[in-house]
Amino acid sequence: MPPAPPVSVFAPGVVSGPAHDSAPAFSPDGNTVYFGRSSPVQSAIYVAHRRGNTWSEPEVAPFSGAWNDMEPAFAPDGSWLVFVSNRPARAGGPPIEATYNGNTQKGGNLWRVDRRGDGWGEPVRLPDTVNTNPSTFAPSVAADGSLWFMTTDAASGKFRLYRSQFRNGRYETAQPLPFSDGRATDVDPAVAPDESFVVFGSGRLPKRGIDLFIAFRDGGKWSEPVWFGDMVNSPGSDAEPRLGADLKTLYFSSERAVPVAFPRSQAQAREDTARMLAWDNGNYNIWSTPLQPWLDAHRHADAQGTASPAKHGHRG
Repeated sequence: MPPAPPVSVFAPGVVSGPAHDSAPAFSPDGNTVYFGRSSPVQSAIYVAHRRGNTWSEPEVAPFSGAWNDMEPAFAPDGSWLVFVSNRPARAGGPPIEATYNGNTQKGGNLWRVDRRGDGWGEPVRLPDTVNTNPSTFAPSVAADGSLWFMTTDAASGKFRLYRSQFRNGRYETAQPLPFSDGRATDVDPAVAPDESFVVFGSGRLPKRGIDLFIAFRDGGKWSEPVWFGDMVNSPGSDAEPRLGADLKTLYFSSERAVPVAFPRSQAQAREDTARMLAWDNGNYNIWSTPLQPWLDAHRHADAQGTASPAKHGHRG
């Protein structure tokens, strides 16, 4: 297992704010980020731009805001973006609702929006071969246009990871991933453009809620998922992983908060309160950590011909 990498909050008080902020999608040059910002009653996709070493104040994305939108994902070349929305699947119809986790709540389908110069076109719902039911969430786009996402398993009712192959200009019927069998909840895939690895959230053991795992594809077969362990995961929920533009940085959403030591001075109390009002209040924030140590460890194990942790489901 690689040494513990640093974990840090992303753009505190700007992108990671007091609301529920999650699922960043970076443009190929890394200078623009789209992400979800939500509360229990509404959600929208926001956009911010890098300005030197800082990020601009986020604004509602031009294609979002009218409905509950979330979980944007760029195509690797940046020419289009997929996102989740509860907007009506058919013109004039009702907004999408779904039943999952035992409740009827806002549903979602996947929608594509294409770049038009410096702006965006109109969102288009993806076909039923992708949107097989009203609980279709968390898209990730491979280099060939194929889509990964999560939706509910008909037998268990749990979320599983699915993939729809893009071939000859069409999306084929989505198929479940072999390491996501419906016995445990699997969510939020973030797949490498070449589909050599995927990071995702799961309730499988050793869970503490939803934790992050990574699986590798070797010789056309997928490894047993590897738990990121306490190096990345916290006692709360850690989910919605995303890959940075460099493909070496992992971004994810976490409820973790900065520890507070007591007793404290009044000055420290004011500092802690200011941070709480800005972002550190127990809602989801976006955090990041280097992914490269995990990729290097897997490559080193393969090069040595030894038993890779990925191949035998080592959990740390």
